[in-house]
Amino acid sequence: MSRKNQKAPWEPEEEIIWVSKSEMKRDMEALQKLGEELANLTPNALAKVPLDEDMLSAIKDAQRFKNEARRRQLQYIGKQMRSIDLEPIQTALDKLNNKHSQTTVELKKLEQKRDKLITNGDSMINAILVDHPDADRQRLRQLVRQANKEKAQEKPAKAYREIFQYLKELYMSN
Repeated sequence: MSRKNQKAPWEPEEEIIWVSKSEMKRDMEALQKLGEELANLTPNALAKVPLDEDMLSAIKDAQRFKNEARRRQLQYIGKQMRSIDLEPIQTALDKLNNKHSQTTVELKKLEQKRDKLITNGDSMINAILVDHPDADRQRLRQLVRQANKEKAQEKPAKAYREIFQYLKELYMSN
């Protein structure tokens, strides 16, 4: 009795990992979406992503194409991505996408500063002047007074917005 298609009992067995066809399709679609995200980047942002020459040229082609040609090019990019390391690309994209989040957080902090400025008045103005000695104390006081007056009279919050713009100029210019 012969053992044609079996391993010898002393050889270790290999673990076979079964991947369904659906899972493979999902993986390919994820790579295509990553390629589409790259194709939607501006040239400046694309320069910050570590890509080899072939991939960069394929992405630039996808940016030029429209409709069906673009779809096929994105499929090609997805196919090319199977053979490269995606971690540095994903890291670079996350950094680019996080810039927006960082800006949003900074603007929220400025809104909180504005609210404290209106409620606390001079003590908050002094704190701002410590951070930014070039700030105009008189202008800040005037805007705070106007904002409180508008709030009391239930008028549109023009000074409230002006304070935010002034703080934005002070803090975002650094």
